[in-house]
Amino acid sequence: MEILRQIRWQDILDIFIVSILLYRLLLLIKGTKAVQMLIGLGVLMIASVFSTHIGLYTMDWIIQSFWAQIVIALIVLFQPEIRRALAQMGETPFLQSFTSAEELKSLEEIVKATVALANRKIGALIVIERETSLKEFVEIGTPLDAKVTREILLSIFHPTSPIHDGAVVIRGNRIIAAGCFLPITLKADVDKSIGTRHRAGLGLTEETDAVVVIVSEETGGISMAIGGKLETRLDMGTLRDILTDMFTTKKKAA
Repeated sequence: MEILRQIRWQDILDIFIVSILLYRLLLLIKGTKAVQMLIGLGVLMIASVFSTHIGLYTMDWIIQSFWAQIVIALIVLFQPEIRRALAQMGETPFLQSFTSAEELKSLEEIVKATVALANRKIGALIVIERETSLKEFVEIGTPLDAKVTREILLSIFHPTSPIHDGAVVIRGNRIIAAGCFLPITLKADVDKSIGTRHRAGLGLTEETDAVVVIVSEETGGISMAIGGKLETRLDMGTLRDILTDMFTTKKKAA
């Protein structure tokens, strides 16, 4: 009872905040290479205690030297996870404006182009930017400033186009870049049968809040990557409904 009386409300708040942070951290690294890295660090920590206890001085010196640089090592090792966490923290969905009529028309053009590409079994990777900026991926592609239309998307992904293998990045109702290269997912539990386009779509959505529409060159199937998860076997109606729901901010009654 004496211990309970010494607990301040600040201590309870402190524990609560730390618990939330640890929980969010575990969610971020779940299913990523960071899990294996943390296990490796745990093994290294056990080795450090063991070497100190039995007097392995050389081994202990090497491990202690590593711990001196642990902060830099963690930043290097967990760079993708840190970038993803900071990007999610910077999201401000409450500032999102109402989707304009032009943007809704662009979504319809994306749907029509995706279905046309799927019917012809032409592979495609269409990235729709949301709150997180995709500037770093746009910079390595071919800059464009074109209105989103079915015809332009079909011409970009046509097999004879020099930029058909990369991704198209769309911001609002404009195609801002094509031929962009996206990060490949490193998740160990990803279906081994999916191709590079699907892995690239998953990789980008693991780091940003972008929506990626994917057309398989082999099967003509339509998929969508959102939040590091892959929705497959989409038809025209389902694709339209998902995009409309995600990019339309509806007014709520008071």
